[in-house]
Amino acid sequence: MDGGPISVADVVAADFLPLPAILAAHAARRGRAIALADEHRQVTWAELGDRTERFAAGLQAAGIAQTEPVAIAATNSVEAALAFTGILRAGAAAALLTSSAAGDTVLAMLADSTARVLFLDKAMADKLADLPFPADVTRIALDDSDAGIALSDWLPPAGTRAAPVTIAPHHPFNIIYSSGTTGTPKGIVQSHQMRHEYARRTLAGGYGDDTCVICSTPLYSNTTLVSFFPALAGGGKVVLMARFDAQRFLELSQAERVTHAMLVPVQYRRIMELPTFDQFDLSSYVMKSSTSAPFPAWLKADVLKRWPGGLLEAYGMTEGGASAILVAHEFPDKLHTVGRPSPGHIMKIIDEDGHEVAQGETGEIVGHSPVMMNGYHRQDAKTREVEWHDDEGRRYIRHGDVGRFDEDGFLILMDRSKDMIISGGFNIFPTDLEAQLTCQSAVREAAVIGVPSDTWGETPLAVVVLADPAADPQAILAQANSHLGKTQRISAIAVVDELPRSAIGKVLKRTLRDRFGGNPVTHAFS
Repeated sequence: MDGGPISVADVVAADFLPLPAILAAHAARRGRAIALADEHRQVTWAELGDRTERFAAGLQAAGIAQTEPVAIAATNSVEAALAFTGILRAGAAAALLTSSAAGDTVLAMLADSTARVLFLDKAMADKLADLPFPADVTRIALDDSDAGIALSDWLPPAGTRAAPVTIAPHHPFNIIYSSGTTGTPKGIVQSHQMRHEYARRTLAGGYGDDTCVICSTPLYSNTTLVSFFPALAGGGKVVLMARFDAQRFLELSQAERVTHAMLVPVQYRRIMELPTFDQFDLSSYVMKSSTSAPFPAWLKADVLKRWPGGLLEAYGMTEGGASAILVAHEFPDKLHTVGRPSPGHIMKIIDEDGHEVAQGETGEIVGHSPVMMNGYHRQDAKTREVEWHDDEGRRYIRHGDVGRFDEDGFLILMDRSKDMIISGGFNIFPTDLEAQLTCQSAVREAAVIGVPSDTWGETPLAVVVLADPAADPQAILAQANSHLGKTQRISAIAVVDELPRSAIGKVLKRTLRDRFGGNPVTHAFS
């Protein structure tokens, strides 16, 4: 993997460069400069290069083959990041398990990935403690806890180098998990080519040696990776937060002289609402970005007014398709949109019959671009469900959103065609929550919808029909939440005599949203 220096211009100009080769070149060139930091430690570029090689060598010694999945389920940390780069250096694919999910969901993702090695930490081990863990999976404790084999015992000695590998553009880079509408985990396989295209696009916007990115969302999220890896590909520095806290985010931004950040809208809201916001020196900021959830126009305007540097909003999906970018500081009159399709991206609006509609008309968004997933891991039928092909046979990804283009070609999002809830930047699928409600004997039927929340942007509300009229709704709610991940928990519960249904028996969630969507969720419904 050794070679000569690789500059940002080289990455932007290349049709493909494997990320491990870029990192190795920066490690040789940047040496003592800090590459990664968390709230407990930091590592130089030279140390990143050494640890990456040792992780990779350890995986190769364990018999991990090229393109084979290796799982990570851990809180953001320097060691979790190095495990990721080591997996890539070995030519394997990083299976990123959603560490905030319930333990049984994490195990379902692990089983789907077919990974034989899992890097984890004490927090994840505690979550899995009472569950049947597969005997054929080796657990390696990134924090040297009793979660598995201590990392310090597993890693080969300093200076150990991994065997060379050849990485092809189509080889899997990572698998990101997103719970499907049936509750079955779906692994979104992203290629090395896809990650290279993300890096090219981001680096062209000004990343380099002086870049300092702060990552306050989990490494298992594409939201995080679209800024994490470009920062490293540019030879810069990444500061990892284990958990987001608005005050701490501002303290780190000031102390580290952060230049770039990717945040979800609810994080912007919490930051901007802090009484101390204007006391911090944020003059180092070059650019802030946002994605993953609706970003209110008024909040964009407030960020533009009070926070130095530019503001980008990116609309897209983990599966790829096409992305739209709103350069908010250049188009302050378009804050109600999500911008125009990115260069090289093709975005179309189609009707229910799959035909493209005229500009200005509303329909389903589909997209084609260089950043498209290979497919869902081992789920070819699910992959075909989200694909659409134009008259020339070009492959598009169905975004599952409804929108239209205005007269200037800016995309206006109208609604989500799916019932997915986005709470605090996390995707929540109602059927997962409904299953926890309807497994209780006191519940006859249940539907979960997203309703507005000042805290989370959107939050789950359960609407139930009771089998036992004497049942306590709050006890039902507590029981369901005890089996759900922290980011999935239901905020409130409403009891109705019957659920509204269509003529063919489908629950009409739009009717429920019309009835309950304007209510606050600071108390239980009854």
